[in-house]
Amino acid sequence: MLSRGRRSRESGREERGSEENGREENGREENGREGNGKEGNGKEENGRENGGPRGAYARLRGAYVWFRAFRRTRPFWGGVWMVAGGWTVLKFSLSSVQLIVSTGFGGVAGYLVGGGMILCGLIPIAAPRQRYTFGLIGCVLAVVSLVVSNLGGFLLGMVLGVLGGSMLVGWGAKRPRAAAGTGAVPEAVEA
Repeated sequence: MLSRGRRSRESGREERGSEENGREENGREENGREGNGKEGNGKEENGRENGGPRGAYARLRGAYVWFRAFRRTRPFWGGVWMVAGGWTVLKFSLSSVQLIVSTGFGGVAGYLVGGGMILCGLIPIAAPRQRYTFGLIGCVLAVVSLVVSNLGGFLLGMVLGVLGGSMLVGWGAKRPRAAAGTGAVPEAVEA
């Protein structure tokens, strides 16, 4: 199946074919250039190259616009801080498997708490309506990590987890802006 742009280019070539035969003189068009600039050089109708730098820039720009819209509709930074705190707790809990198995629950608790913090950071990014539940659970796990995992990743993991959890709980979707020039006053937010 041909794309819309390719179909229109091919139909345009067929229409131009008879006209160009009459205009060509010694293999050149009247304007002194060979070809029409669209055939054979890998360009689309809008002038972007398929694999060239302008096409890559447009794709990169589109990805940035999508990511910015995604980030603004979710508790993104709270989730990032919670994941960073969970990773820190996990990092400072790492030890050999033999030591973890021999110590029992005390050795596994650091992994459970760190993994739980990472999940509590990722789930609200995927499902923003669950931000209260997982923000509170993440804060509790961050405080528990102080006891079960090397002072909560030497306090750094605990602080990042509490910061991320509080940002998850406090996040709210942005309200739409009032239309410019309408003179509408935004309504007061009730607590």
